[in-house]
Amino acid sequence: MLFRSTALRIGLATLARTLREARAQPELWRFLLANMLYIDGLTTLFAFGGIYAAGTFGFSFAEVIQFGIALNVTAAIGAVAFGWIDDRVGPKTTIAAGLIGLILCSAVVLVSESKVVFWIAALLIGFFLGPVQASSRTWMARHAPEEKRAELFGLMALSGKATAFLGPLLLAEVTRATGSQRWGMATILLFFVGGLALLLSVPAKRQS
Repeated sequence: MLFRSTALRIGLATLARTLREARAQPELWRFLLANMLYIDGLTTLFAFGGIYAAGTFGFSFAEVIQFGIALNVTAAIGAVAFGWIDDRVGPKTTIAAGLIGLILCSAVVLVSESKVVFWIAALLIGFFLGPVQASSRTWMARHAPEEKRAELFGLMALSGKATAFLGPLLLAEVTRATGSQRWGMATILLFFVGGLALLLSVPAKRQS
């Protein structure tokens, strides 16, 4: 028990120090906040996409499983396809392009009444979310100081998990208040748009 409490104190002290150091570097801090927002949106999309497909478009259980598999496959394809774009124009532009794609395709999903259109837009969502996740790690790898890279990657992972409840909570509250799954799912756009707005304020290249 003593060992655990000591480890907890050391861990919390390290986390507090890492947070202070990150806040002292505005570009890193803004990127972490941007990443937190759009990752919350992606987490909510993954958690409720199948539920939305079943409730709004009448997907069967088998179709929901196929939908989940298809999203993961297209995400992998997107991450590979956008890899060369990342190499040429940088991770910031790649993330921004992916977020714009996610916003547009999500909007189509929200207004569509056609199952076919839903499938097409959903597969494109998968295609764009892959590079957003992959290029976020690339941005951090290129901008984090080498001696602090492990800590900052840990903080990046923690920021995506510590607030993971916000998206589902907002979605659930809006769905309950409006009685509409579409309005509930529309809250995901707030996280994508907010993340994109913050991302645009961070530098594309590391500042010396």
